[in-house]
Amino acid sequence: MTMPVNALSSALQQMQAMAAQAAGGASPAAEQSGAATPTSFAAAMKASLDKISSDQQTAIGESQAFELGSSNVSLNDVMVDMQKANIGFQFGLQVRNKLVAAYNDIAQLSI
Repeated sequence: MTMPVNALSSALQQMQAMAAQAAGGASPAAEQSGAATPTSFAAAMKASLDKISSDQQTAIGESQAFELGSSNVSLNDVMVDMQKANIGFQFGLQVRNKLVAAYNDIAQLSI
């Protein structure tokens, strides 16, 4: 029954390494100390959610500008930004699903 915990630890280490790279921090090898600060994960999650929200707001703003006939916004730009926002949202949804599944696995281990 230790497989879910090992998988969760591995996923957490990967997310921490990705967050460090996104923040311009040290290389993933330097992050292998194993001691994660409680705020690092929360900060990475908040930054990701803020980015998803920002992408969605940008896409909505561009689509409204295109609908109003703005000359500096093309249909291609609107479509690309809408797809970026959609992919970001789908990614965030999958991360949420994985976190809920991991939480449920941990809750089952404690019973």
